[in-house]
Amino acid sequence: MSAAEETPGGEEMPWGEVTPEAARRLLVAAVEAFAERGYHATTTRDIAGRAGMSPAALYIHYKTKEELLHRISRIGHDKALEILREAADGDGTAAERLADAVRSFVRWHAERHTTARVVQYELDALGAEHRDEIVALRRESDATVRRIINEGVAAGEFDVPDVAGTAVAVLSLCIDVSRWFNVQGRRTPDEVGALYADLVLRMVGGQK
Repeated sequence: MSAAEETPGGEEMPWGEVTPEAARRLLVAAVEAFAERGYHATTTRDIAGRAGMSPAALYIHYKTKEELLHRISRIGHDKALEILREAADGDGTAAERLADAVRSFVRWHAERHTTARVVQYELDALGAEHRDEIVALRRESDATVRRIINEGVAAGEFDVPDVAGTAVAVLSLCIDVSRWFNVQGRRTPDEVGALYADLVLRMVGGQK
């Protein structure tokens, strides 16, 4: 699945929140190039060429290559946080909500693995101001998972001596799916999500 086929915002058109169309095409091209070659090895000429545009056209929509990465990263992190908060604020026990959070978060990282690799693993390429902004979003994601686990501990559902460390482990486990997931593999995104939800519940003592 290419970045053009992925829908990180959940919209019908991939990256539909990015307008105009030329800006969207450039962003999709950047996702694919960054995922394939890495941010630093990718040139603005590479991105423009993939989008079928001239290098000069890129600067009409994005001042720098870093601005493109920031846009990609911000959209992806906003979506990741939305997924986790929706599960955390849902109905059900802490175990049910944690399982839902993991299942949905993993599914997104599998279905959108090209995008997710760029979103999650190119953080250090951002400038200081943009990096601080994204780090703040990552902390909110971490806090959301910690909240569910703390509620499970308080309710007697979970046995977790180190909530903060466990939250980091849960998120790391989920995010890493974007590194290895292969659409030709034997498990679908839904199946990987279900497997990881079960593993995480066992990790927190929610599965007996």
